This record gives sequence, C-alpha cells and structure tokens, in this order.
Amino acid sequence: MKTLCLAAGFSFYLFLIPTASNAQQDTVRVEVKKQKKEKPDYSSLPKNPRKASLLSAVLPGAGQVYNGKAWKVPILYAGFMTDIYFISFNNRRYQVFREALFAFDDGDPTIFPTLNRDALVRNVDYWRRNRDLTILLLGVIYALNIIDANVDAHLSGFDITDELSLSIEPSLESFTAQNQGMGISFKLNFK
Repeated sequence: MKTLCLAAGFSFYLFLIPTASNAQQDTVRVEVKKQKKEKPDYSSLPKNPRKASLLSAVLPGAGQVYNGKAWKVPILYAGFMTDIYFISFNNRRYQVFREALFAFDDGDPTIFPTLNRDALVRNVDYWRRNRDLTILLLGVIYALNIIDANVDAHLSGFDITDELSLSIEPSLESFTAQNQGMGISFKLNFK
C-alpha cells in the first residue's frame, strides 16, 4: 500500500513539473516580446529632439523656445521678414519690366524709352530669377529653423564641465639638429 501511494504521489509530482516549466518558459517569451517593442529612450536627453522639431515645424521659433534658446527667435524672424521684403521687391521689379515688355510688344510707349526689347527681356528674366531665388531662400530659412531646433535638443544633453579644458600655447619643435619649427599647439586636458 505504501508503494502504491508513493508511486501515485511520484506520478502526480512528474505531472506538475512539466506544467511548471512550461509556465516559466511562457513568461520568459512574453518578457522578450515586450522588450523588443519598446520605443527609443529619450529620458537621458534633457530635451526631446522630435518634440523640438515638430514645434519648429508648426510654428517657427517654438522649438528654440522649447530648448531654452529664445534669443534665436528674433534673429529667425528678422531673416524671415528680410527675405519676404526681398521677395516683394523682386516681384514688383519683375512686374514693372514685364508690363514694359508687353507695352513694347504692343507698340505703346514704355517707362523705359531707352531700352530695346532684348534689354527688357533680360531685365524680366533677371528679376524673375531673383524673386525665385529669394522664395527658395525662404524655404532654406524654414528648414534651418527645424534643423537648428533638432540639433540643439540633441546637444542639450552634452556634458560641458569644468573638468575639460582646451589651452592654446606656442610650441617649438625640432625636426633635426639644425631645423626648428615654431607653431601653435592645442592641448585638451581631462581632469
């Protein structure tokens, strides 16, 4: 009777062992899957580069304010306003020469009586090209705004301590017994 109970208990014990080990394996698989789906960790950076870029894309200068560099915003908007002024100026000049060219072709007197048709065409092309380039420059300023916010957010986590120092010193190098060269040496010290 004792052997029968031990055998029954032993078989029950063997039945539980595979189940327990399968449960542990399932838990490990779930943990591995959860680790693979995690997003990049931006917690080590003081500022989120994605957020800074999106803010600057929606409202130019907002990413710079988010990064704590609000002093860049007036410079940015001065660039925008200057470029918009030159777009308007070049477009007005283009329109004036274009109307003068149309008047010349129709045989009407123009406001530029000393210019022939070739000179009017050259001026129309010149002012149109300048207008188009200033429009492209507006796009470049907008893109630089976003890039500046992104780079500044990335560099906000950069460690700048007093333990790093760069010194510039004059140096005297001897190449051979008779030749010596003078120069400047840059020394980077880690304390």
